[in-house]
Amino acid sequence: MASIRQVQITFDCAEPERVARFWSEVLGYTTPPPPEGFATWAEFDRTAPPGHRGEAFAVCADPSGAGPRLFFQRVPEGKVVKNRVHLDVRVGTGLVGEERLAALEAECVRLIPLGAVRGQLLRADGVNESCQLMQDIEGNEFCLD
Repeated sequence: MASIRQVQITFDCAEPERVARFWSEVLGYTTPPPPEGFATWAEFDRTAPPGHRGEAFAVCADPSGAGPRLFFQRVPEGKVVKNRVHLDVRVGTGLVGEERLAALEAECVRLIPLGAVRGQLLRADGVNESCQLMQDIEGNEFCLD
């Protein structure tokens, strides 16, 4: 059996381009080039059947190629419950105590103007280090870890 070497994370959302641009800013990702034969993603989108235009906007890719690609697709229903899977944005790796809290706070302050919403701060408990709960611009939960 072959080993899987890459994964893509897909977000269901109401506004794919807006959510993709948010996550591009959060992660420092870039927009991959449009499919061959198209000058822009908008040009590619115009080839979709009517009623399906704007459904997908595959904008987020790690420029180093190390991180997973993020794909965003429009769905008709809104978010109604907590995510079963979420992203941990690793800004405090290797840090502990006040140094870790400062790194989490600095990133939180950077993300709020982008549309992120601050949630509960979970403080270190002897087993887990501190993390900051957050939501993206459509209410999808993520953690600053």
